[in-house]
Amino acid sequence: MTNFFNQDVVIRKDCLLGASLCSLLFLGIATDSSATEPCGDFGKCKAIIEINSSDGDIGFHWLVDADDLNSIRIKDPNGAKVFENKAYGPLGKQKLTETFGESSEPVCRSDLAEDEDEVVVRLEDFLNRWASGVYDISGSSDGGDKLAGETLLSHYLPAAPENIQYLAGTISWAAGHTLGECASEEELDAMVAGPDPMLPIHPENVPLAAWEVVFVVEGHPELNFAARLPVAQTSVTLPAEYAAILAVLPDDTLAKMEVGAVGGNLAIGDDDNATYTEFAVCLKEDAGCEED
Repeated sequence: MTNFFNQDVVIRKDCLLGASLCSLLFLGIATDSSATEPCGDFGKCKAIIEINSSDGDIGFHWLVDADDLNSIRIKDPNGAKVFENKAYGPLGKQKLTETFGESSEPVCRSDLAEDEDEVVVRLEDFLNRWASGVYDISGSSDGGDKLAGETLLSHYLPAAPENIQYLAGTISWAAGHTLGECASEEELDAMVAGPDPMLPIHPENVPLAAWEVVFVVEGHPELNFAARLPVAQTSVTLPAEYAAILAVLPDDTLAKMEVGAVGGNLAIGDDDNATYTEFAVCLKEDAGCEED
């Protein structure tokens, strides 16, 4: 059990949303915490897979950083261009530095789609679309200078955290066995079986680099925070000074938590694929909380 103010952890108390924002902060998309450094001629770069096991969606995220760039391109292991960014006009004069983004995150199953026209990308389809291997990064700067680098994307997908609980200011969880809504244990067993497996390793066996925890209280941004925690730790206690605020919250205040398992093929420095699980709790419950 850890208190945020007494341990050497990464803290972001201004993190207002869940995986859509906080994962970018944690995974190096908006910080220097874990992006690949150096990346050839670039300062850093990273390509990762992120899964929301609760909503059942999956996306591709990337980061490239260097000084005074006019353009950036990313090619997948098959040589297909997957991203290009170019500065024009005033931005062309001021140049690009850090460029990050994420794909849309379609649901993994048709029964999760909210309407018949919603795009569905099964886990198998996603893995075929985003090949594992080296992603080539290239860019240009003034004077015709060319920059080149590369980063690895793997299909080492960490299992979704399980048994998330909130009790008296402490959030706890356990290591998981599946990818939640995106793949059951039986489906994953099939995907790692045979001479040509879809996944190189079962998610429950993927080495972890860290846990990421986000806590958000609806209508009370002063209570929002996030932290990156050691793998050996599976619980965290809110700061003591939060207790006074939590005690005077209105009845039926909704709080949301996310716990992310972050990891990959650590032996080769691939450590930033992430799978998140969401959990909601009704604080000072009376009539019950209504969730949007």
